[in-house]
Amino acid sequence: MTIDDLIKLYENKKKKFGTKAYMCISEIFKEAKEKHKKFALMKGLNDSEQSWRAFKGKNLEKLIEYIIVDSVRELGLEIINGNKLERTTRLSKEMDILKRNLCINYGEFGMHLPDVDMVIYKPNDLKVIAVISSKVTLRERVAQTGYWKLKFLQSQVTKHIKVFFITLDEDKTLLIKSPTKKGRAICEVDTDGCYILTNDEVETSDKVKLFSNFIEDLKKLTKLH
Repeated sequence: MTIDDLIKLYENKKKKFGTKAYMCISEIFKEAKEKHKKFALMKGLNDSEQSWRAFKGKNLEKLIEYIIVDSVRELGLEIINGNKLERTTRLSKEMDILKRNLCINYGEFGMHLPDVDMVIYKPNDLKVIAVISSKVTLRERVAQTGYWKLKFLQSQVTKHIKVFFITLDEDKTLLIKSPTKKGRAICEVDTDGCYILTNDEVETSDKVKLFSNFIEDLKKLTKLH
């Protein structure tokens, strides 16, 4: 299985469900897991579950980027995978400026990039508009995402950057607003928005919404910059 295989599965769902195909992402990964398992058995691999978890986590962000990239560009913005900025050498001048616009200053301990999966920025002046973390469940990284939001707020250079979290929420942490689970509380207070790829019913709020709201919220954000 590769990201191209996942994209093919997504495009098949899109033909059937249109803009609501995002609700089928968990189903797409279930189909992909079966194919992955068969491949592992054929190759005699004993750690298929472990390798599957790594594959799923790495490729969820790539699939989300594929889903939103055209809509992001239609808004006059650009998107890049956060890992591409981690390189210490051979960055283009533009990417070096973008990296500096995103870095967090730890004083005597240097400048460091936040751990984010995607960066949305304005290509004309390389101003970072928002960052996205994407995980299968909230417990994987939502607290860390909240931490980066707090660090951005400490600098005049980065305080405007919005911090978003996109998740499959397969552990159902976000479905109910009250009583509030810890993961949802972090999303409500310490992020600028959490968007869920699900067909479950969700008690939404100003911060916790279905994924279908993401581009509209990003559109509103561009008007402020």
